[in-house]
Amino acid sequence: MILQFRIAATHVRNRLRQTVVSTLGVALGVGFSIAMAALMEGSQRDFMATLIDAIPHVEIKDDKRTPTAQPASTVYDAVAFRGLRPLEDLRGIRNPTEALASLRDWVDGDIAQRLTGQAVLRYSGQDIGMTLIGVRPKQELLVSNIGEDIRKGDFEDLGTTSNGLVLGDKAAERLGADLGDTVTLTSANGVAKRFKIVGLFHTGITTSDESLAYAPLKAVQILLEKPDIINAITIRLRNIDVAVAIAARAERQLGYKAISWEEANEGLMEAFFVRNVIMFTAVGGILLVAGFGIYNIISTIVHEKARDIAILKSLGFPEPDIQQIFVMEGLVIGVLGALVGSALGFGLSTYLATIKFEVTTDIEMTRLPIYFSHVHYVIASGLALLSAGIAGFVPARKAAALNPVDIIRGAT
Repeated sequence: MILQFRIAATHVRNRLRQTVVSTLGVALGVGFSIAMAALMEGSQRDFMATLIDAIPHVEIKDDKRTPTAQPASTVYDAVAFRGLRPLEDLRGIRNPTEALASLRDWVDGDIAQRLTGQAVLRYSGQDIGMTLIGVRPKQELLVSNIGEDIRKGDFEDLGTTSNGLVLGDKAAERLGADLGDTVTLTSANGVAKRFKIVGLFHTGITTSDESLAYAPLKAVQILLEKPDIINAITIRLRNIDVAVAIAARAERQLGYKAISWEEANEGLMEAFFVRNVIMFTAVGGILLVAGFGIYNIISTIVHEKARDIAILKSLGFPEPDIQQIFVMEGLVIGVLGALVGSALGFGLSTYLATIKFEVTTDIEMTRLPIYFSHVHYVIASGLALLSAGIAGFVPARKAAALNPVDIIRGAT
């Protein structure tokens, strides 16, 4: 094996220019593949972290996954119903104290309750339709990142101000309102109530900043005429990987529809999977092109060293040894390219991580999300060595099959 390696190293060294070109081809393929993988996975992880921070890991709603059976269907073999008059019943999760207590017994995470409804916000003669969320401030801060989005005031002031209101800054700007101003909220039932703005938030999501508001749970229950009723329970887990199992168990226990963050973003997960397939396909394509360069150089060496091959075979070298020589030549180029490419990939990734840019005037300067992982280097280097091995094996078979007598006589 040592002798074959020395022969392979001699061949590679004698064609230094072609070796350097092939090595650079592999190095560029590996380097750009690593940098691209670091950027794409970094952006995906950054987006997922932002998404997971912005939404509950599990949300229990006042809804059923399957429609409630009609009482008449238990008595009659009916296939259709007409003229049904539903009972006057307020939607919502009843007995929230009992429901929350039963969840706290086994859920490893923070739990909060909400009552969400629609209302019209009026100030200085202007009206805006709002989604009003009734919360208990301390609980809400444990399950969402609304506290980090506060620009003026304090979210916890909702706990000390019975009619406090935390409003999106875009909505306040449209109304001309500011911290400390008093506004009027009117529900769909015509109930009106005055609220004092105790905080302004900015999430960077226009729809939220223009049409979302938070108020104390009791005040919202009074406004929407839903005393002691909530319509959502939100959970932030210590381990997000068990969200699906937690949601399934909570749904069985309470009877209400429970949605995990994965189910709520199922389409997004599929999009990420497709993007990863595209990324690794592009990486494979880059390294395949580099493999053709290796194939070209090894084929040239085989052609030029035909007489040397004949002499080796006449000295008793078996065909597998001849193949090993030229496969080693390809692997030497692949290893050198992988090492240089890994260093290049690390350098490119480090440089990309320092680039700053600004999306809007409301967002501070930020950097490209780069994720450094040894897996990227292993995959890129492994694909480079695989392509180098294949590129060396094909001409190696041809070299091993040469007839030494024909070569010496000048038949080839």
